[in-house]
Amino acid sequence: MNLIFLGPPGAGKGTQACLLSEALHVPQISTGVILRNAVRAGTPMGVRAKSFMDSGSLVPDEVVVGIVEERLQAADCSSGFILDGFPRTVAQADSLDSMLARLGKQIEHVLSLTVEDDELLTRISGRRMCENCGKGYHVIYDPPKVSGICDLCGSALYQRDDDRVETMRKRLNEYYQKTAPLINYYSEKMILRPISGIGAIEDIQSRIEKVLEGSIRDNS
Repeated sequence: MNLIFLGPPGAGKGTQACLLSEALHVPQISTGVILRNAVRAGTPMGVRAKSFMDSGSLVPDEVVVGIVEERLQAADCSSGFILDGFPRTVAQADSLDSMLARLGKQIEHVLSLTVEDDELLTRISGRRMCENCGKGYHVIYDPPKVSGICDLCGSALYQRDDDRVETMRKRLNEYYQKTAPLINYYSEKMILRPISGIGAIEDIQSRIEKVLEGSIRDNS
């Protein structure tokens, strides 16, 4: 089964993609991770990507798609894959479709997690991280035993710049401008599966499983 997770920052794409990856026994593919791995391994596309990164330039879409193509040809993708946070634009989606066609593959379902902006801001702005061991917390949903102090090592907790409200608003604006058009893009292809991203992790996981089971029955 070949899947894409779509949704705004803070919607829980990474968490749910990881859980589904384990359930389906297919790899979760994050472009950030495979980009770093390709550069480290010195693959042809990794070498190209490094030249842009070393100069401080953005890695162009054609190189990112090329790195995804390298990853999808690995043996563990033979039974399927989950793309986490990619594509981010309609142009990337078009390039992905063309690349998958060359490989004889296609996306079967796009799982679109929907969460209201106020909830996203609460989720992100409440994140805290230990400055020493890196353990994560949330001031509302997963607070430390002592406010501002890590349960594990007793070090101070801090808020990352990316998790501040003003930064999050900019990230959301960028999402709505560049990535949200993918909702219509995949809806027109009749493979978009909207899923509420509100509630406990297990509840959202259950919704995803039911949507996939229903889609499989409908297409059988």
